[in-house]
Amino acid sequence: MRFNIPEPTTTAEQISERSLQLALAAARTAHDNRGQDIVVLDMREITPVFDYFVIVTGNSRRQLHAISEEIDHCLEEELGDKRMGIEGYSESRWILLDYGTVVMHLFDDEMREYYALEQFWSKAKRVLLPWHDPPGTSEGEE
Repeated sequence: MRFNIPEPTTTAEQISERSLQLALAAARTAHDNRGQDIVVLDMREITPVFDYFVIVTGNSRRQLHAISEEIDHCLEEELGDKRMGIEGYSESRWILLDYGTVVMHLFDDEMREYYALEQFWSKAKRVLLPWHDPPGTSEGEE
């Protein structure tokens, strides 16, 4: 007797590619809204819980709100993804946007320094952001 097993509709590779697309879109949106010190960490080799962290610093409560709202708009309306959760919006010192495989951390300066996620997850690879020049290629360097 043969069983007809359906092919999976989404492969792990497709999920990973989609996660990277979401992370880069969120990072670009933060950049376009004057977010600072934007870092995307590849978490796939460290934890099975999520694929990427996007870490951003904002200068004010208003800016953090604007960045989070624009990321939601981009990921939900333009890319068709749905946010699973949000934390810290009312306090606005650390806003966490959970999109399942991608988690965005939007900090003010003090909270980012206090939690030091880049140091805590120091084994994670940093994703090169397309709008940043690779090290050693800035103007004036040879």
